[in-house]
Amino acid sequence: MSERNIRVEPIDRQAVEDQEVEIVERKGIGHPDSICDGVAESVAGALAREYLDRVGEVLHFNTDETQLVAGEAAPAFGGGEVVDPIYLLIVGRATKRYDGQTIPAETIALRAAREYLEETIPQLEFGEEIVVDVKLGEGSGDLQEVFGEDGEGSDADGPVGVPMANDTSFGVGHAPLTETERIVHDAESRLNGEFAAENPYLGPDVKIMGKREGDEIDVTVAAAMIDEHIADLDEYAEAVESVREFVAEVASEHTDRDVEVHVNTADDYEDGSIYLTVTGTSAEQGDDGSVGRGNRANGLITPNRSMSMEATSGKNPVNHIGKIYNLLSTEIAEAVVSEVDGIRDLRVRLLSQIGRPIDQPHVADVHVVTADGVDLAEVDESIEAIVDRELADVTGITRRVIDGELSTF
Repeated sequence: MSERNIRVEPIDRQAVEDQEVEIVERKGIGHPDSICDGVAESVAGALAREYLDRVGEVLHFNTDETQLVAGEAAPAFGGGEVVDPIYLLIVGRATKRYDGQTIPAETIALRAAREYLEETIPQLEFGEEIVVDVKLGEGSGDLQEVFGEDGEGSDADGPVGVPMANDTSFGVGHAPLTETERIVHDAESRLNGEFAAENPYLGPDVKIMGKREGDEIDVTVAAAMIDEHIADLDEYAEAVESVREFVAEVASEHTDRDVEVHVNTADDYEDGSIYLTVTGTSAEQGDDGSVGRGNRANGLITPNRSMSMEATSGKNPVNHIGKIYNLLSTEIAEAVVSEVDGIRDLRVRLLSQIGRPIDQPHVADVHVVTADGVDLAEVDESIEAIVDRELADVTGITRRVIDGELSTF
């Protein structure tokens, strides 16, 4: 029996797949909120790696308050222009002086932001169409000497290699994804992957909302089109239809239910009011953004399920519970469903207590919906063993985040 406080019990609701109404949302990588998440996480990773290279441990920092102020653009068929640039402010704390060394945290942040934006929104001219500023307050170098390159922790009261929780907070994860969740997540990922690679008129700002009522699924897509690659209204209409057909095909791979796909439903062709952009993101025209207002750690917004309000992106990956426990709870849920038969729906909640080792949560609470004919008593010990195993390897989350292996949004 584990010494950790792990609880396994029946869930207090139907499996989401059995509920009459389900709502799921995903904001694509070019959405203003996702831009903030992506830049904040890119900067966080760059700072963590730089600290490791320079001093052998990750020092105190957080960049999870990054904000975006929308610009103004004048899109036009064949190519328009950005009139007023987007403004992005990287906000947070960082250690700039440590053990006699000066660390150029803000320069590192600017470089990371530029590289991320050039990769994800190449149409956006850095320094002209988007202006990036950095305001990182001074962090204390003595505050968090908690993660050495060799994995050795520095807190004498905790297990070697296991840092103390920075806060009393919680993370939530669930598995398996429903059909609607998989459709929404996969459709955005593939639109911004294989589809955009072959169809350059599609911008990265793709937002998808899925609604299931009974066995009928409606998928609503907001897809920013890039004016440079669209000659006229007819080409725009063809582009919209291509997106609709692609999403419908993706949906058919995940469900046998009836699916209706709607794209850019606010368009008014008679008035010429369409979702045409210069850069492929609504951030160019009045749509602001903030870290933590978009996708949760599993890449979705799921009002049918419990969610943490913590922003996962930009937080220090060493002992910041808002990051670690949201990622870890999701991985635990996926591991349990993968390894234990007979589970239809599972929720994991991890609660920390400030100052406790992060592998010893205040409680690890697992709620389960089993399949018909499967008694929870038959599988609860197996579930607990997996939770215990994953908690014991909690510092692996830190390393994988720093190496860029885990997505936070």
